[in-house]
Amino acid sequence: MSIPVTPPDWQEQLRTCSPDTLSRVFRAGVSAMPDRRYFHWDKLRHRSPPEGLNHEHWWLGVKFARAQIRRELPMQDIGKRSFGYAMVPPVQEALHRIDGRATGRIALPDPITGPDQRDRYLVSSLIEEAVTSSQLEGAATTRRVAVDMLRSGRRPKDHGERMIFNNYEAMSVIREWCREDMTPARVRELHRMLTRDTLDNPEDAGRLQQPGEQRIGVYDNRNNTLLHAPPDAKYLESRLHALCEFANTDYTGADFIHPLIQAITLHFWLAWDHPFVDGNGRTARALFYWKMLRSGYWLFEYLSISTILRRAQGQYKRAFLETETDDNDLTYFVLNQLDVIDQAISELERYLQRKIHEVQQAEQLLRTEHGLNNRQLALLAHALRHPDATYTVNSHRNSHRVAYATARADLLDLSERRLLIKAPSTHPMRFTVPGDLADRVRE
Repeated sequence: MSIPVTPPDWQEQLRTCSPDTLSRVFRAGVSAMPDRRYFHWDKLRHRSPPEGLNHEHWWLGVKFARAQIRRELPMQDIGKRSFGYAMVPPVQEALHRIDGRATGRIALPDPITGPDQRDRYLVSSLIEEAVTSSQLEGAATTRRVAVDMLRSGRRPKDHGERMIFNNYEAMSVIREWCREDMTPARVRELHRMLTRDTLDNPEDAGRLQQPGEQRIGVYDNRNNTLLHAPPDAKYLESRLHALCEFANTDYTGADFIHPLIQAITLHFWLAWDHPFVDGNGRTARALFYWKMLRSGYWLFEYLSISTILRRAQGQYKRAFLETETDDNDLTYFVLNQLDVIDQAISELERYLQRKIHEVQQAEQLLRTEHGLNNRQLALLAHALRHPDATYTVNSHRNSHRVAYATARADLLDLSERRLLIKAPSTHPMRFTVPGDLADRVRE
């Protein structure tokens, strides 16, 4: 990936342009979003400017329009220049849309809204985020092996599995921390959890890089080009304190910052500072989740933004670099992340609708199945909606008021049909629900 071309200094142009040129620029009615796109100079310079303007004057008009709607953020670079974003219509629209989708109730039928199903989907989401977030940073373990490891509870066997296991545990802790303030010690603890037993030097887990050390930059893996040089390590401690103060502040009134913008800024801030030798991306995404849950966006427990980021790593990196090369304009990164969140919510909704359809289809098949008795059909209908349920001979017997031998025969028959799983060597006998019960019923 190439670094975007640095734009012309529009403020210098504004000072040195002739009155006639400025008049032409402003008469052209240039907007902050030519062709409804938030172009960086690197892309704008390849498009045709409005009649009577060259590319530099067009850029001057665009930047002037953006400056009128720019909102400054507490984040600054080493030169004390603030980062900010422009509240352009696509940002406003995305914030409104995500607010409606991620803070209210999901209007879904009963098969999904029960606590057993919700917990099951939550675990699935935590696993998905743990796997893809780690794969973004080099974990080579296949998704299937990783999922089997996390679901079975076995210990990780190699470096890739350990990265995924750590990420899963850290995401679980984030849920517990969401009502408490973030502190520098907690950021370091989060990093320690994420990188445990995965670093060349175990002592680097949870440790900020120190003054005098060679800073770990961000490189293009294909050609080893330096994409981002983080700030000198002597600034890291004070910057981490500033990051936490920003994270814990609820901005209201004239200083209002939308929680989503705040969470995205936290993500960018930690990634920009790059304070650790490794695991900065995972830590940045974990801070993003913490802020969203702290702000009441409960749906983010069920979202995997890393799944979307992994598909479009180039767009993520480009948005980061466009921000850095254009007046610390975070709008590029904000727009990218809002699109990622939108896609993640849409994927969750499609997934839930698919699961609803599977449950309903399985229930319909059960109603037409003549090989099972009414008691067995009732139990399977319950199991489809309560996948974490456990059944015993006595529970089945009491539910249907039948003899012990009859209840036992019902359950053993369902076990032989692979519609229930009989726990080995337990007394009393216990039967659990297969994770793919709906698929088994269709088969």
